[in-house]
Amino acid sequence: MNTKQLDSTYIANTYARFALNLVRGKGSLVWDENGKEYIDLSTGIAVNTFGIADEMWAAAVTEQLGTLQHMSNLYYTNPCAKLAQMLCDKTGMKKVFFSNSGAEANECAIKVARKYAADKKGKDHYHIITLENSFHGRTITTLAATGQAVFHEDFTPLTEGFLYAKANDFTAVKALTEQHKCAAIMMEVVQGEGGVMPLDKDFVSAVAALCAEQDILLITDEVQVGNGRSGMLYGYMNYGITPDIVTTAKGLAGGLPLGATMLGDKVQDTLTPGSHGSTFGGNPVCCAGALNILSRLDEATLAGVRERSAYIFDALNGAPGVVRVSGLGLMIGIKTEKDAADVIGRCMEQGVLVIKAKDKVRLLPALNIPMETLKKAIAVLKSACAE
Repeated sequence: MNTKQLDSTYIANTYARFALNLVRGKGSLVWDENGKEYIDLSTGIAVNTFGIADEMWAAAVTEQLGTLQHMSNLYYTNPCAKLAQMLCDKTGMKKVFFSNSGAEANECAIKVARKYAADKKGKDHYHIITLENSFHGRTITTLAATGQAVFHEDFTPLTEGFLYAKANDFTAVKALTEQHKCAAIMMEVVQGEGGVMPLDKDFVSAVAALCAEQDILLITDEVQVGNGRSGMLYGYMNYGITPDIVTTAKGLAGGLPLGATMLGDKVQDTLTPGSHGSTFGGNPVCCAGALNILSRLDEATLAGVRERSAYIFDALNGAPGVVRVSGLGLMIGIKTEKDAADVIGRCMEQGVLVIKAKDKVRLLPALNIPMETLKKAIAVLKSACAE
């Protein structure tokens, strides 16, 4: 059997895959089994931060593979400790818990929020407010946190205690805090799976002020928009706020599974021995990859993200077949006159890989994609929108 037949026979039917078998890549280029070349504007859904087979990243990972690939968290390992230090130094957070994915990072944040509130205010302060159109993961609890009913179907009863407010409606958020005993408010500053929609700055500032006033924890979910993708190291930095908890994953380790829950002043000591754990969290190889990625997310790199973002927005705003463009940095959604699936299919035929977010075409290119490659890909996308 070929790869597609093996997949159909032996892999659970959870993915509506494109009819494309990719076998290798380099930078922002990938090749299929027939040798056809594609420009990749998806990066494994914001995972391959510096593209595929990045040489500096690969060298760091390979060196660690030949040194110590894994030990349990019963022991100390250098990459884990050094990565935690780097994250704290770059964000002002105080402690980090490492896991394997964004959903796990969000699970940890939820546990920390509820434990903090229970310790300080009582166990009845367990409600967590999230926003309609949000996405926080696919576990039972992070599904409950996700403010989209379509993801809840077939899996009820979900974890109780989650409340949903309309995005950018501060009055609705405040009303929920008055009606319920709340532990936290959790939000993505750019709603990714919800259609690549940035939150309004005034709304985010008002929520942050409310949290500080009422001692409600503010959690920002940076799973997709974090690690340089917004044009700042983390998305919340574009909004001038300081969260109590920051979660991230995806691009943190540049292609390896790693989640991080960063804990601020209030909650740095909330977790105690035995209150949480992970077998693979903080894996030395994943952390070595993340150390390489994070050390290269300097101002020059972030300025490059902003430059590429400005080019895309300028090229697509007002282009034939484009209704509107939304997003932040290199996390971009495009509402097209044609069905997004048709645009995506046409782009693939012409050698450019883009993906969807709700009814939009979504772009998540490598942060260092060469400008000439990006321009070539955007020309193909513009043509696909206009045809």
